[in-house]
Order: sequence, then C-alpha cells, then structure tokens
Amino acid sequence: MAGCAAQAPANPVPYPGPQGARGTPEGCQADKLGDDTLIGKTEADAIGLLKGCAWRFGDRDGQHMPGTMDYNPQRRTLDVKDGKVSAVRRG
Repeated sequence: MAGCAAQAPANPVPYPGPQGARGTPEGCQADKLGDDTLIGKTEADAIGLLKGCAWRFGDRDGQHMPGTMDYNPQRRTLDVKDGKVSAVRRG
C-alpha cells in the first residue's frame, strides 16, 4: 500500500492561508491607494494593506493558484515572485 500513498511535492508552495473577502466591516483600505502601489511590496506588506479587501493569489513563484471564473471588479489577484508582488489584476 505504500506505493499508493500520496507523495509530497519536492518544493511545495506554502499554503497562503485565508485570503480577503468582500463586505468586511472595516472596508478596504487599499481602495485609497492605486493598485500599482502594491507592486514591489513584500507579500506581508501587501496583505496588510489589503485588510478588508477582496483579494487572492494568482501565481506564487511560478505555481498557479486555483481561482474562480466569476468577475468581481473589487477583487485583486496578486502575483508574487521571490516574496514580492510582481503584478496586480482586478476581476
């Protein structure tokens, strides 16, 4: 049965944890900033700025993250490379 056991990937990408949701009581603080402000920020800094915002990871260090095909103009999709935000898309 050991041959049927799932093998962990050689270089797993850490689970990003819960991502943002819309409709939080605090509102989205990043709406006061342009999306370009997030580019170049560390992942932790960007997540801090996105508190109260709808957001998700799109790509982390070359690994595409699962997402939905619905369009939400308030939601930001972040690409992260080497710990820094490299792209931000809306929808």
